[in-house]
Amino acid sequence: MNKTLDILALTIGIVGALNWGLIGFFNFNLVQFIFGAGGLARIIYALVGICAVYLLTFYGKTGKVSYEQ
Repeated sequence: MNKTLDILALTIGIVGALNWGLIGFFNFNLVQFIFGAGGLARIIYALVGICAVYLLTFYGKTGKVSYEQ
């Protein structure tokens, strides 16, 4: 796969996870704080969701480990 896309998806996924952590621990939504409660925040949430679906493909990559020496 494309390494740049992998890194971008992982970064967006981490940002989304950190945002959920902030919501859970402190009831603070960083995305809404930065982008407001409008359409731009919804786009960010959609990007996080798309990246999560893409990151599911990483499970397939972890199964392709070679033990040759």
